[in-house]
Amino acid sequence: MTPKERMARKLRTKHGRQTYAKRKGMIEPIFGQIKQARGFRQFLLRGLAKMRGEWLLICLTHNLKKLFRRGFAGITRTGNGGWAVA
Repeated sequence: MTPKERMARKLRTKHGRQTYAKRKGMIEPIFGQIKQARGFRQFLLRGLAKMRGEWLLICLTHNLKKLFRRGFAGITRTGNGGWAVA
């Protein structure tokens, strides 16, 4: 079964449609913001490893910009040495 067929099968169920519909409010706006506001349309580097690194930088700067706009309010240190936004 191809990935396209598996997705079509999932979308035939009520639960699958409800789960997929959540993407509209959670995932899709982020890509729109990165494309529209940041002007990111294509990768500049070649190769999968370099492309992944470039994407990580885009995501990092997107998240830093969000934190900066919030004024770093609610940022706490986690027990495992990381950071969390409350």
